[in-house]
Amino acid sequence: MEKIRVMLADDNQSILRLLTDYFARKEEIEVVATVSDGTEIVAAVRAHAPDVLVMDIIMPRRDGFMALEELSGLENGLRPKVIVLTGLARDDFIMRAIELGASYYMVKPFDMHLLYNRIVEVAGQAAPLAAEETKECAPPAETDDERITNLFLTLGIPAHIKGYQYLREAVLMVINDRDVINRITKELYPGVARRFDTSASKVERAMRHAIEVAWSRGRLDAVNRMYGYKVFDAMDKPTNGEFISCVAEKISMNRPA
Repeated sequence: MEKIRVMLADDNQSILRLLTDYFARKEEIEVVATVSDGTEIVAAVRAHAPDVLVMDIIMPRRDGFMALEELSGLENGLRPKVIVLTGLARDDFIMRAIELGASYYMVKPFDMHLLYNRIVEVAGQAAPLAAEETKECAPPAETDDERITNLFLTLGIPAHIKGYQYLREAVLMVINDRDVINRITKELYPGVARRFDTSASKVERAMRHAIEVAWSRGRLDAVNRMYGYKVFDAMDKPTNGEFISCVAEKISMNRPA
């Protein structure tokens, strides 16, 4: 019997190691590639031709939804079955992933043996009958960076545009020093610019563009539902400073005690 070729995509190195070690003990499975950057997924699929791709949604530089859209453009022989494995337990995210072609959507913490069975199932083989001890894998506590990514993803800010990276860096700066929002032109924009080796004026323009993209996509209701009250208003588009301050406040308020 040919082995099931599996590719893993997750920016959490401990998850990648855990899954790689677990599948190394499975005769039916061969892990052919692991990637930690969303921009590398499609190229790795072309290079390694996996049967099944196990992929997180939150990935650096290009999120899982964008990867699913790109994978849908591959010819049938190269397009793997996709199992989304993520910490985002959201009905709208699940629906979107399935609409974009994912076979399963699994939420962390997850059962290792169940994931194994799902891989065997989507690869077109019968699930093993022998009972096996299960192992639950709990992800580390969500970081501020992951919370920001979650919110930006919900808003529909594309991860590949420069304004996404600039806004994320600015929010982190404000979380660490709330007063910096009052020095947005003299300190915040220049600080972000130094981080990305660009100019403060380009940072300001790219942030404005990213916010305009989010408002044009009309996903504000999803963000408001996520927090349980109105965070953003479609009729009142915020300035860069107002947006950064609002996101920083919400991230800080939703930190675990």
